[in-house]
Amino acid sequence: MNYYSTNRQAPVVTLEEAVLKGLAEDRGLYMPEKINILPDDFFENISKLTFREMSLVVASAFFGEEIEQTALKEIVDDTLSFETPLVPVKDSIYSLELFHGPTLAFKDVGARFMARLLGYFIKKQGIKDDIIVLVATSGDTGSAVANGFLDVDGINVYVLYPKGKVSAIQECQFTTLGKNITALEIDGTFDDCQALVKAAFLDSELNEKLRLTSANSINVARFLPQAFYYFNAYAQLCRAGVKGDIVVCVPSGNFGNLTAGLIAHKMGLPIKRFIAANNQNDIFLQYLLTGIYRPQPSIQTLANAMDVGNPSNFVRILDLYDHNHSTITQLISGYCCPDDFIRQTVKTCYEETGYLLDPHGACGYSALSENLRTNETGVFLETAHPAKFKDTIEDIIQDTVEIPERLQEFMKGQKQSISLGKDFQGFKDYLVRK
Repeated sequence: MNYYSTNRQAPVVTLEEAVLKGLAEDRGLYMPEKINILPDDFFENISKLTFREMSLVVASAFFGEEIEQTALKEIVDDTLSFETPLVPVKDSIYSLELFHGPTLAFKDVGARFMARLLGYFIKKQGIKDDIIVLVATSGDTGSAVANGFLDVDGINVYVLYPKGKVSAIQECQFTTLGKNITALEIDGTFDDCQALVKAAFLDSELNEKLRLTSANSINVARFLPQAFYYFNAYAQLCRAGVKGDIVVCVPSGNFGNLTAGLIAHKMGLPIKRFIAANNQNDIFLQYLLTGIYRPQPSIQTLANAMDVGNPSNFVRILDLYDHNHSTITQLISGYCCPDDFIRQTVKTCYEETGYLLDPHGACGYSALSENLRTNETGVFLETAHPAKFKDTIEDIIQDTVEIPERLQEFMKGQKQSISLGKDFQGFKDYLVRK
C-alpha cells in the first residue's frame, strides 16, 4: 500500500519511505491510499481471538503488502507483550487500561511497533549510517519511544521535552537511560519542541548530513498501530455480552490516538460515535463548535500530555472526512475538562467506585459521565498509570498512591539531559556537532 501527503503536493511513497521520512516534503502527514474494510466474519469471531491475533489481522490490512507475514507476526507479537484490559468503572462506563506496557502509558504500543518496524527496514536495506529519530514529548511519548528504541542497533534517539512541564516520574523515564537515548530539555512549550522537530525535517542542509525520521504520531508507524487496542476493547465487550451502542471517549492532545480510532471505525469497527476530551487546550472543541480552526499557544494543565495548542494530527482528521465539518461533527463531539473538573472527577470517582484515574483518563471519564445516552455503553481510554502523577493525585484524594516496581526502577537512575533554547539554529547546530 502506498502513502500520500495530506497536502497533496508531494510524491506518493511506499510504507518504507513513509516510515523513514516521517514527514512529507510538502510538510503534510502521510496517510494510507486506502483503508481496507475488514470482513464481517472477523467481527463475528473477534471474541475468540487473542489481542495478538486480532492485531495481526489489522496490521496486515495496512502493512501486509510490504512486509512478509512471518516478519509482521514477529513484530506484532513482540510489540504486544502485555494486555490492554477493559475494566468496568460505573454503570455503563468502562476504562480501557492502556498503561500495562513497559513505561505504563498507551504510547508503548505505537512506539514498540515503530521501533521494530524501523529495525526491520534498516536490516532489509542494509543501512550503514545511523538513523536519527527525533521525538517531541509533553510527557509519555518520550518515555515510550526512548524505551521502545533503547539498544536498537543503528538508531539514535533525541527526545525533546519542555523544561519544567512534564512530571518528575515521566522525566525520569527518558532522561536516565543513556546509551542511544539523548534527552534535550527545551526552554519552551511542547509546541516549541514539535516545531523544532518539524523544522528539522524540512531543512535541506540538515537532511543532507543526517538520516532523520520522527517517532511522534506524525509517523504512520507510530499512530496506525494504536488502532489495535480499539479492536481489543470491542472484543472484550463482546466476551462480556455487553449490548448497546458503543461510545468511545479519547483524551486528546496531538490527536494521534483519536485518529487511530477513527481509522479503526472506517475499517468497520462498530463504534457509534467518539468524544474528543480536551483539557483547557480546547482548540478542537472550538473547531467543532465553529468550523474554524484557530491554533493557540498551549496552556499548562494537570493533564500535561494534552497540553497541545496546535495538534499535528488535526490535518489527518480533516483528510479522513474530506474537510467536511458537518460529517466530522456527526461522528465526533468535543468536551472541555479544566483543572478543577479534573480534580473533582478524580476525587469523586475514587470515593464512589474505588477506581483511581490519572488526570488524562479523568477528562475521558468526566466527558462520558455527562454525555452518555440511554442504551449506550461508554469506553474511555485510561492512557497512563496514576502513579506517574503521584504528587497531584495524592493531593486530590488525600491518600497514598503506590508506585509500581517498574517506575521505581526508573527513579533510581541519574538524570542526563542537554539544555537548549527553542531557536531552530541552536538545535540544528547541536545535531550537526553530534
